[in-house]
Amino acid sequence: MTEHITTSAGDRVAFDHHLAADPTDDVVPVVFVAGAGPHRGSDQVTTETARLLADLGVPSVVHDRVGRGESPADAPIHLDRELAALAALIETAGGRAILCGHSSGCTIALAAAVGGLPVTALALWEAPLGQGAEPTRDWWARTAKQIAAGDREGALATYMEDMPAEFLEAAKAAPDYPATVAAVVSYGPDGESLVWAESQPLSVLLRDLDIPVVAAVGAETFPGMPEAADAIAAATDGRSIVVDGAWHSWEPRAMASVLADLARVTAEK
Repeated sequence: MTEHITTSAGDRVAFDHHLAADPTDDVVPVVFVAGAGPHRGSDQVTTETARLLADLGVPSVVHDRVGRGESPADAPIHLDRELAALAALIETAGGRAILCGHSSGCTIALAAAVGGLPVTALALWEAPLGQGAEPTRDWWARTAKQIAAGDREGALATYMEDMPAEFLEAAKAAPDYPATVAAVVSYGPDGESLVWAESQPLSVLLRDLDIPVVAAVGAETFPGMPEAADAIAAATDGRSIVVDGAWHSWEPRAMASVLADLARVTAEK
């Protein structure tokens, strides 16, 4: 059942609270952080993971990010508004949480943890890092300029220019393509957090992060993803692991198991 919360930035955010029928004592809940594009109505993988996680005794929150799905918002949407949403959701979940980031959601989750939100652990799935500071700034500047000019279709193409070409072609062929284009206004937090994450070596940006970090990739993945996971793990004294999944999507049961284990470890501290 959809619930709503209003953030400190004034945004009304829709979310599903997946409560555990038999929660583990002192278990830390999970808040999922989607990357560019997905919302609850289109992201059945995350919803199924949340349901399985609840079966394992761990509650979680899945939300429509600011500016997409049932969380409509006017542009411009910057990183601070998404961080305000995460702060409100963490408070709703119980005051502290594990963040599970997917793709560019990983860098949003990292920014939240580094910024001081009450994050007890991070699970990061296939963070798209390694492009370098200058190329990332240039890419996002061009994308943001198109968003500001109202060229949302062009902005989507620019945002996806380094992804496999079939990703954009599949998006264009999907019946919800108009909604995908409209949601490009919500990509500000993704672009801004990626620019931040590439601005300095991860060892510098994340040096004060003192929480468990698991950086995961699928058994079948794209070049650069394992290297990015290894770099995050090295910078945080965390773990880099391979989880069942393919082509940027995890297998729900396998990911739920990883998250449940992380929630238990965090609860013990």
